[in-house]
Amino acid sequence: MSDTAPATDTATATDTAPATDTVLLRREGALARITLNRPASLNAVDADMAVRWREVAAEVAADTSIGAVILDAAGRAFCAGGDVVSMSTSGMGGAAVTETARIIHDGIASLTGAAVPIVAAVQGAVAGGGLGIMLVADYIVASPSAVFVSKYANIGLTPDLGVSTLLPAAIGQRRALQLLLHDTALDAAAALDWGLVAEVADDPAARAQALADSWLAGATRAFGQAKRLVRDGAARSFAENLDDEARTIGARFDTDEARMRIDAFAAASARRTRTEETS
Repeated sequence: MSDTAPATDTATATDTAPATDTVLLRREGALARITLNRPASLNAVDADMAVRWREVAAEVAADTSIGAVILDAAGRAFCAGGDVVSMSTSGMGGAAVTETARIIHDGIASLTGAAVPIVAAVQGAVAGGGLGIMLVADYIVASPSAVFVSKYANIGLTPDLGVSTLLPAAIGQRRALQLLLHDTALDAAAALDWGLVAEVADDPAARAQALADSWLAGATRAFGQAKRLVRDGAARSFAENLDDEARTIGARFDTDEARMRIDAFAAASARRTRTEETS
């Protein structure tokens, strides 16, 4: 990924998919916006949407001109998980369900592994696998109406879409089990208290936009590398993490993006010292 921060001009927006696609990708300068777009089905993921999700995620992860991502959803719900109705009526068997899950997992892996910060704007129901899709985001803003539920065991199924890993990473193993093993529904306030979301806002879309804009206006690549270090750290030893941290901070130190800020900080510190000495 380039050391040069991407341009922050968002005056020109580019759609890379028809508005009828089940997952939309819109570019606004260095900002990428991913929108789940099956509102009539509460954005539940069917086989076609799974493929589109993987395509969009791979495109975003591979594009080094992207500096921030907003993940949102059309309609009154963020994501109701897998489209169980479609699975039932289409006669899908277990092998097909496994294949669909793996396709969605490819997209989840692409986005969690991308060195770019992601903010999610969440409203309404977030259920089952929708939790995993939401937790792809590094920062989650929920509306006061948001409700978070598992529902896997209610229909005799088990977690997928990264939920068994991403959920305990977010809220701890005990609380993850409480959500998965009991018919618990968290409202937005409880989700904030548990650490499942970062903020509750009356207008989560506007708040997500403000956060993304702040990332793009700041040390954009540093935010992305910080995200990468934290996301990768759980799968590695402490010694490996220390080595990666040392290499990454050294590489960052030599970038124009960092040097400009370091020099400005040093100059301001020197001015404060001179002022204190003469006062």
